[in-house]
This record gives sequence, C-alpha cells and structure tokens, in this order.
Amino acid sequence: MSALHNPLQNHLLAALPTAEFERLAGNLELVEMPLGQALYEAGGLLQYVYFPTTSIVSLLYVLESGASAEIAIVGNEGILGISLFMGGETTPSRAVVQCAGYGYRLKAQLLKEEFNRAGPFLRLLLRYTQALITQMTQTAVCNRHHSIEQQLCRWLLLSLDRLPSDSVSMTQELIANMLGVRREGVTAAAGNIQKLGLIKYSRGRIDVIDRAGIENIVCECYAVVKLEFDRLLNDIPRGDPMHVLGPSDRREVTSRTSPILANGRDAKS
Repeated sequence: MSALHNPLQNHLLAALPTAEFERLAGNLELVEMPLGQALYEAGGLLQYVYFPTTSIVSLLYVLESGASAEIAIVGNEGILGISLFMGGETTPSRAVVQCAGYGYRLKAQLLKEEFNRAGPFLRLLLRYTQALITQMTQTAVCNRHHSIEQQLCRWLLLSLDRLPSDSVSMTQELIANMLGVRREGVTAAAGNIQKLGLIKYSRGRIDVIDRAGIENIVCECYAVVKLEFDRLLNDIPRGDPMHVLGPSDRREVTSRTSPILANGRDAKS
C-alpha cells in the first residue's frame, strides 16, 4: 500500500473491524479503471468483486436494440458484484467505468468465503445492498417523472459525492447514454444549468461552481438516495484497520474522504 493508493479509500473496507480487514487485505489487488472499461457484461460469470477508490462505475441495463440506461452508480462508498453474495454468479446489468481512476478487486471465491462467515462483513454488505436497491428504485422513478435538468443535477451530485474534486470528466454523449435520453436533450439541459452559473462545461469536463445552487434545483431523488446511504452506512460502528497503515497513508485516507462519509458520524467525532 502507498500514500497514493490504499484499500481504506473505499468506505466499506474502511468500516471493517481490524480482523476482517486483515483477512482480506493481502488478497486485494490494485487495478486501474480507465474510462469506458467494462468490468462486467450482462450475463457474464463474475470472477471478481471490485471496491472502487478514486473511480466511479455505472451499472447499465442494455436493451436488445443496443440502447442503454443507467440504473445506479458505484464509487468509493461501495462494491461491484453484489450478485455473488446474493446467491447468483452472474448479473443482468453491465458495469462500465464512468469516471476513470483506481480500485481494488478481490476474487469471487474469497468474497463468498468471508460473507459465509456470517460476521461483520455480511451485515455491512447487506446494508449496502439495501442502499443500492434504494438508488436503483429512485433512479427509475426519476427517469420517468423528472426533467432532464433534474436528472442531470441528480447524476452530478451523486458523482461528486464519490469523487475527491468538484469536477467530472464526461462527454455529453456518454451522459446521454447513462440517462437514456437524446444527446440534444443533455446539451440543452447542461446549457440551462450553465446559464444559471452553477456549472462550467467545456471539452467533456463539468466543473461545479455552485453546488448549493444545484442542490436547490435538483429533484427529491438525490436527497432520498443520499439519506438512505447515510442512514445505513454512516451509523455503522467503524473498525480500526487504520493501524496497518503508516502516518502518511492515514493522512491520505483522511484527506480523500468523500462527502458521503464526511457528512456522517465520522465528521462529528
């Protein structure tokens, strides 16, 4: 582990008690996640689970026509591959890297072995799964009932909660694919939000200038998802695996904590 990359940048791993973390730590493999990489294909056999640290992965449902829509995003708050501990070996969704970065992967069999110990990791993963289901449900509602501007704001805020900066690198075409709308709709929506002085969009990069302003115009879907993640994950008594890192590593983990964790119990302690 280095000062730049370590597993504790992922909040699920950071929440594990020391014994559980140390059982997994030696088998966690650092992997680069470039933009557009498919970690899973729908129906494919899952060989690994992934714990993103500085990347965000989009879960997409792809129709026979080739059209797709995002059903959830996973970043440093979570894990990719929940089908493995929910009783399946495959997933109906496609997992594609939405924001490039890094993460750690763990062999599927090791994940199942730890889950079957029925200890803290099992309870943590089940709580996370409940929060992820909430995100999927709210995304479906949002895509059906809210404007493209509101959907884009929801997507932006959820992404920022999982990144260490106020910028997101993403083309309008990719955003359109994620939201399941026409590119022209995204262009118009981004333009409207930019006219309000809330974002600056240029060359596939969105810089958020006024986050509070975006929170004022976003639909209720963002708050529903965030509150559920905070309720289920931030109230967990956290373990203390930090002792396995050196002082510089601890500083790096602390400095890169995302708003999801910073708004929870750790920020109050």
